Amino acid sequence: MPAALHTRPIRGEARQRLLDAAVDVIRRQGLSATTVDDLCRAAGVTKGAFFHHFESKEALAVEAARHWTRRTGALFAAAPYHEHADAAARVLAYLDLRADLVAGPIESFTCLVGTMVQESFATHPAVRDACAASMFGHAATLETDLAEALAAAGSDVEAAGLAAHIQGVLQGSFILSKAADDPQVARDSIAHLRRYVAGLIHQQPTGA
Repeated sequence: MPAALHTRPIRGEARQRLLDAAVDVIRRQGLSATTVDDLCRAAGVTKGAFFHHFESKEALAVEAARHWTRRTGALFAAAPYHEHADAAARVLAYLDLRADLVAGPIESFTCLVGTMVQESFATHPAVRDACAASMFGHAATLETDLAEALAAAGSDVEAAGLAAHIQGVLQGSFILSKAADDPQVARDSIAHLRRYVAGLIHQQPTGA
């Protein structure tokens, strides 16, 4: 029996444990295959605690998407690529970071919201919308740097569209890695993306 089941959660901690468990379990086995029992077991809490905080698995999935946004948002906000003075360098360093994050088991680097939206887009609109807010919200954080880099290169490519394309390639690379059961597929895809973006902003794709 997992050690977590022997530890009584601190008051108010159960919700956080369930959200953290959702990130891990759903990325590993998908939203549909994940049960409330799975989440409670992984979090080390009772079903009573689950339903005290969430009225359903769908409600938890919506909050898990928001939790994922906060968690990943903090990671990228603190990342060193922001320290580059040149916008083009920031953009390419961001893509280098995305490649560096492809490490460990596939479920450890793939995207929670990308995983959930594939299953829920037609059946659970609240989950779909929470996932969309997360993915497009992250893409939007790239727009300022992309706009500056594209303008400096004299490009008429729209920054918002390119940001969405970058997100699309990243999400697609995760799907292909799952299909091939091989993280290298994602790394190769990100390398191609980096070369493409470098060409748009007239930067040499050194190190890609």
